[in-house]
Order: sequence, then structure tokens, then C-alpha cells
Amino acid sequence: MEKFYPKSREKKSSEEEREPFTVLFKDLGWGVYSPDISISPSPLYSRGFFTSPIVVGVATSAFLFVADLVRKVDFSIPVDFIRAESYGSSTESNGAPIISFDLKVDINARHDILVEDIVDTGHTLSRVFKHLKSKGASSVSVCTFLDKPSRRKVDVQLVGEGKFYRGFECPDYFVVGYGMDFAEQYRNLPYIGILKPEHYK
Repeated sequence: MEKFYPKSREKKSSEEEREPFTVLFKDLGWGVYSPDISISPSPLYSRGFFTSPIVVGVATSAFLFVADLVRKVDFSIPVDFIRAESYGSSTESNGAPIISFDLKVDINARHDILVEDIVDTGHTLSRVFKHLKSKGASSVSVCTFLDKPSRRKVDVQLVGEGKFYRGFECPDYFVVGYGMDFAEQYRNLPYIGILKPEHYK
């Protein structure tokens, strides 16, 4: 799996020095996945399901990735969102996420594709898996834009015949942008940045 790291250490302008974050990854949008890396939705939807899978986005941070992903699908597909909160205004998960916003679509006996912005400790993912399983999902796959395996604290058990798809392995930084936030800020950045510690410690 490809990894991504900060851009070359060129001399920064005074304006860049004042920014609360260091740019990690620029030029977001679907074109960012090519030509070096291609995240194609094809493997997600071509596994012979009798009904189309349901895309379940994890709100709010995954909303841009969900939008980019489903726009590459050339057939009708149900999309819904679930919210599991564990960070608040901190950069560390509290380890006990709660479901604060549930799905409206019926997922009983259906395959779900859970779309995440980032998988970190695994607490949130594990909690959402249990919730979807309790609602009758036959299987749940994960498609995450970023993955931090070095931070994993929970051995996440996939549901049914679910698969794990990831875009990039992320270094151990607190990142914002492209839907990801710190205390509800920076979601609208058109790139991913590393939030500087002095702005959250």
C-alpha cells in the first residue's frame, strides 16, 4: 500500500508559517487518486450482490469522500449517514463512541459499504459495526480514505463477508481538511493538513 508524506521541505513563506497547519496532501478531488494511486469504486460494487449495496457514510468527516466516491458509480445506489462521536474538541478518541445520529434506510439483510474519513484507534469503527450488525446488515465492508494502523487499539472484526479497502496509510499526525476537523473547524480545506500542536495543546 502506498504511503503519503509531507511535501518537500521548501522554504516557507511568512504567510505559510502563520497557518495553523502544515499542508500534507494537496489537489484533492477525484484526480488525486491517479496516476500513482487509483481508488476505483469497482471492487466495492462488483461482488455479485443480488441487490445494490448501501453506502453508509460516517458523518460528518467522511461527507466529501462519500460524495467523490458515489459520483463515480454509474448506477443507482442508496446512500445514508450515521454519526458516531468520540472526539469532541479533543484530538484523542475517548474510547467510548456513541451513535448520535442513526440511519433512516432499512439495512436488514443488505450489504453495507461503510465509508470513513480515517480509521485510527478502531473504537468508532468497532462501535458502528456492532450497531449495523444489530440492525440486520448481512455484511459490512469498509472503505476509508486514510488509515493509521500504528494507532490501532481495537482488533476490528468485519461483518459477514465484508472487506477492508483503504486509500492511504497515514503517518501519526492529527490531520484536518477534506471533511476532517478539529472542534468543527477546517472541514472545508481543499487539501489535507497536519494541525500544528500549538493549536490544540
